[in-house]
Amino acid sequence: MGVFETEKPTKDTAALETQSPEDFDQPSPLRKIISVASIAAGVQFGWALQLSLLTPYVQLLGIPHKWSSLIWLCGPVSGMIVQPIVGFHSDRCRSRFGRRRPFIASGAALVAVAVFLIGYAADFGYKMGDKLEDKVKVRAIGIFALGFWILDVANNTLQGPCRAFLADLAAGDAKRTRVANAFFSFFMAVGNVLGYAAGSYTHLHKMFPFTMTKACDIYCANLKTCFFLSITLLLIVTVTSLWYVKDKQWSPPPRNSDDDEKTSSVPLFGEIFGAFRVMKRPMWMLLIVTALNWIAWFPFLLFDTDWMGREVYGGDSDGNERSKKLYSLGVQSGAMGLMFNSIVLGFMSLGVEWIGRKLGGAKRLWGIVNFILAAGLAMTVLVTKLAEDHRKTAGELAGPSSGIKAGALSLFAVLGIPLAITFSTPFALASIFSSCSGAGQGLSLGVLNLAIVIPQMIVSLGGGPFDALFGGGNLPAFIVAAIAAAISGVLALTVLPSPPPDAPKATAMGGFH
Repeated sequence: MGVFETEKPTKDTAALETQSPEDFDQPSPLRKIISVASIAAGVQFGWALQLSLLTPYVQLLGIPHKWSSLIWLCGPVSGMIVQPIVGFHSDRCRSRFGRRRPFIASGAALVAVAVFLIGYAADFGYKMGDKLEDKVKVRAIGIFALGFWILDVANNTLQGPCRAFLADLAAGDAKRTRVANAFFSFFMAVGNVLGYAAGSYTHLHKMFPFTMTKACDIYCANLKTCFFLSITLLLIVTVTSLWYVKDKQWSPPPRNSDDDEKTSSVPLFGEIFGAFRVMKRPMWMLLIVTALNWIAWFPFLLFDTDWMGREVYGGDSDGNERSKKLYSLGVQSGAMGLMFNSIVLGFMSLGVEWIGRKLGGAKRLWGIVNFILAAGLAMTVLVTKLAEDHRKTAGELAGPSSGIKAGALSLFAVLGIPLAITFSTPFALASIFSSCSGAGQGLSLGVLNLAIVIPQMIVSLGGGPFDALFGGGNLPAFIVAAIAAAISGVLALTVLPSPPPDAPKATAMGGFH
C-alpha cells in the first residue's frame, strides 16, 4: 500500500507485510488503486459471457425458456451465502499474504475450473451417454449447472474482497473511495466490452480449432474460445495486481479471556445480524434503494439477448432451422448492443464525479439515472411492437428493419448511463456508512450484496413463470422492472440521505462538495 513507497527499507523485510494499523491510515497511491481495480476487467469478462451467451446456451442444451431463469438462481444464492462469509473472514484473515489477497487468488483459480466445466459440458455429457439427437441433454445440463454454481461462487469470492481491498487502500478517505469505485466500474466496462465483443464474433472458434467437436457445434465452440480468453485475462490482471500491491495483515486488538470467549461464541451469521442491528437509517435506505434498483436491472441483464432473438428478430431457439438462425442472429446483435452499453458505461464511470457535482450530488444523480433506466425499459415495449408490425408486412422470418435494429441497439447504449451509477455509487456509499456501523469493510459490503442478490432470487424464481402467464415473452418482466426503477428513483431523491457528518470526509461522497 501507500506506506511502502515512503518507508525506508529495514533489515526485517517481513515488517513490510505486518506494519501496525496506523501505517495504513493514509490513502494509497492512485496507481495501486487502479491496479487492484483492474481485476474487475477479468471478472467482468466472464460475467459478460454469462449474460450474453449462457441463457441461449442452456436452451440449446434442452432447458426451455420458461425455466432457463432457474439456472440463474445459483448466482443470487451463492452471492447471498458466499459473499458475506468471504467478507467476514477476509476482514479477519491472518495469512502472511494479507487479508484480501488469499481470497482473490482462490477465486481466480476457481473461475478457471468452472469455465472449463461449462465449456466442455456438451462434450462430457456426450461421453457419459447423452445422444446427439436428444432434445434434452440431461448429463450435459448437470455438468453445466455444476460449473455454473462454481463460477458464481468464484466470482463472489473475487468481487467482495476486491471491493474491500479498494476500501482498505482508500483508508477511509471519501474522495479516494469514490475514485476507487469509479475505476472499478470503469474496468468492469472494459471487461464487458471485451466479453460482448467476443460473444458477438461468430468466427472466434477458429483461434482454437480443437474446440469444435461432434457434440459441440460452432456456437458451443465459440463459447469455449471466449472462456479460454477470459481465463487468460483474469489470471494476468490478478497475478499482476496481487504481486504489485501489498495487503494489510490483520492483527486483532488485545482482549482478555472473557472477551475472547464472547467473541468466539458469536457465529458468522450472528455477526451479520449484528451488523443489521447496529445499522443506522442511511444504510437501511441505501439497502432499500439498491434492492429496488436490482429488481429493475436483473430482468434486463438476464433476458436482454433473448429479447433480441425472440421479440426483435422473431426467432425461436426451439423452432425450425430458419427460426433458430434468426434467434442466433438476434443473440449476436444483443451481444453487440451490450458492447455499446459497456462503452457508454466506461465513459460514464470516468465522469461520475464531475456529473454529480453538476447535478447537485450523488443522491440526485442516482435518482435521475433511475428514471432513465425506467424509460429505457419501458421503450422495449415500443421496439417489440414495431418489430411485430414489421413482420406482419415483410414476413415472419424477415427479421427487423435497420431502423428497428438501430432503435434496439440505442436502448442498450443509453442504459449504460444508469449502469455506471449502479456499479459505483452504492458501493462507495456502503464503504463510507460502514465507518459508522462498527462492521468491517468486507462484512458491510457483504450486507449490501444481500440487497442485490435477494431481488435477483425473486426474478430468477418468478421471471420465467410470470412471463409464461402472458404468452412466454420477456416484456412482462421488463414492465415490472420499469416500475421498480421509477420507484427506486423516487426513493433515491426523497429518502436516501447523505452520509452522516461524522463519516470521514463524508460530504465529498454524499454531496460531491
